[in-house]
Amino acid sequence: MNITLHPSSPTGRIKAISSKSAAHRILICAAFADGETVVRCDKTNKDIEATAACLCAMGAQIKYEKPYFYVTPIKTPTDGATLPCNESGSTLRFLLPIVPALGMDARFEMAGRLPERPLSPLYEELTSHGAILSPQGSNPLVCLGRLSGKEYRIRGDVSSQFISGLLFALTFSGQGGRLTIEGKTESAPYIDMTVDALALFGAKPQRTENGYIVAEGAVLHSPHVLDVEGDWSNAAFPLCMGAIGGGEVTVCGLKNDSHQGDRAIVQLLRRFGADVTEGEGEYTVRGGKPLRGIEIDATQIPDLVPVLATVASVAEGTTTIFGAARLRLKESDRLMTVSSMLTALGAEIKETEDGLIINGKSSLSGGVTDSFNDHRIAMSAAVASVASTGQITVKGAECASKSYPDFWTDIRDRLGIKNDA
Repeated sequence: MNITLHPSSPTGRIKAISSKSAAHRILICAAFADGETVVRCDKTNKDIEATAACLCAMGAQIKYEKPYFYVTPIKTPTDGATLPCNESGSTLRFLLPIVPALGMDARFEMAGRLPERPLSPLYEELTSHGAILSPQGSNPLVCLGRLSGKEYRIRGDVSSQFISGLLFALTFSGQGGRLTIEGKTESAPYIDMTVDALALFGAKPQRTENGYIVAEGAVLHSPHVLDVEGDWSNAAFPLCMGAIGGGEVTVCGLKNDSHQGDRAIVQLLRRFGADVTEGEGEYTVRGGKPLRGIEIDATQIPDLVPVLATVASVAEGTTTIFGAARLRLKESDRLMTVSSMLTALGAEIKETEDGLIINGKSSLSGGVTDSFNDHRIAMSAAVASVASTGQITVKGAECASKSYPDFWTDIRDRLGIKNDA
C-alpha cells in the first residue's frame, strides 16, 4: 500500500497508544501468574498479538475484547508447541529462554527479517546451559532440552531483550539464579521495564553491582487488573511533527515518570530548541521556533533515531547521532534506510559506522520513498511531510501496523495531516 501525504501544518490533540514494550512484558507475566489478570490495552498491534498468540500456544488462554486482554495463566506448558512470532523480535527473544527454562520442546516460526537477526550471545548461553537449538537462521527455530545451573552471563551491549528474556526464564523456572551483565549495558531503560513488570506481579529481581539475583521459588501473584501505559516511542512521531510544523500538537495519555527510555524525546526536542510544555500525563509542542543541530548519543534510545534524524534534517547546522550501530540489525538496517529515506526527500545526510551526520536545511523537497518494510521508517517519512514543500509518497506504508495500526488515519483525523489513507 502506498500513501501520499500533502504538505500540512499539524494541529490537534492525540492520545498515545498503549506501550508495545510494556504490553509484551505484562502479558508474559500474566501468563505465568497464579490467577487470572485483566489487562487494559487500548490499542493492540501485530507485535503484541504475536506475543499473545505464542503464549496461547504455550498453554495460556488470552482473549482480547477491546480495550481488555483477559489472561488465564498457563497451568501445564504445552509440549511441542509451535510459536508464531511473526516479525516480533521482542516475542522471540523474551520467549526463547523461557521455553527451555520450563523444559518445553517448541518451534519458533518467524517472518520478515526476523530469522536473519542475530541471537548471539544469548544462543550460546542457552546451549551452554542445556538447551538444544537448531542452527541460527533456521526457520522454524527448534528448541529442545532444559536449562540447568544458576549462574548466567550475558553481554550488555548487544540487546537488552536478551537480558529481559533471561530474567523471565530465571523467574518462571522457580529455580532462581544470578545473571551477570558484562560490559556496558545499552538500552538499559528496557531492562528497567522488565523489572517493573515482574515487580507488579510481586517477583522483582534484586539488583546487584553488575546484574541481578532472582530468588529461588519466586511466585507471580496476579494483581487482577492492570493498565498498559502510553507508548513514548510512538508518541515521538506526533511530538516531532509539532516541533517542525507550524501548529500546536498535544499528546496525552503518557506517564510522566515512565521508565521507557524514549521519554527522552522531550528533552531532546528542547535541546533542538523546540517549545515543549508539560502537563499531567500530556505534552504540547508548539511549532514555529527555529531549531538548531545537536549531538545525540543514541546508546539508550535507538528507536528514536529515525524520527530524530528527520527533525535534524530541518534544524539549522549539523546534527551528529552516534552510538547506534545496533540499528543495522533491526527490521531494516536503520542507519542505511533512514539515510536513504531522507535523501530521497531532499535531506543532506550521510551514514557513519555507528550513526548519522545530518546537515539541516530550511525545508525538504518531498518525493517518493520506500518504507523498507520498517514501521519506524514509514512513520518518520510522515513526520518529514510537515517540513516538505512538495508531497511525499511512502511505498509499503502498511508496515506501520507492526506497532501502530491506526497511524495514518490518526494523524489525518486528529492532527490534520493530509493523506489518502
